[in-house]
Amino acid sequence: MGLRPQTSRLSSLAKGQKLEAKSLIMKADKVRNLTDAELQHQERDLADQLFKLKFQLNMGQTESLKKIRGLRKDIARVKTILGERTRAAATEKR
Repeated sequence: MGLRPQTSRLSSLAKGQKLEAKSLIMKADKVRNLTDAELQHQERDLADQLFKLKFQLNMGQTESLKKIRGLRKDIARVKTILGERTRAAATEKR
C-alpha cells in the first residue's frame, strides 16, 4: 500500500514537467511575436528581476532557485531572438 501514493505522486510530477515544457514552448512563441523595442524592454525587466532575486538569495531572504533558473532561461530566450533578428537584418543588407 505504501508504494501506491508515491507512484501516483511521481506520475503527477512527470505530468507537471510535461506541462511546464509545453508552456515554455508557448512562451518562446510569445516572445517571437514581440517587437525589438519590446524585447529590449523585456530583457531589462528580466535582468532587474534576476538581480533582485540574487540579492535576496545572498541576504538569505529567499531560496527560490527555480525562479532564478527560469529568469536566466527567459533572458537567454530574449537575447537569442534579438540576436537572430540582428543577424537576419545584417544578411539582408548584403
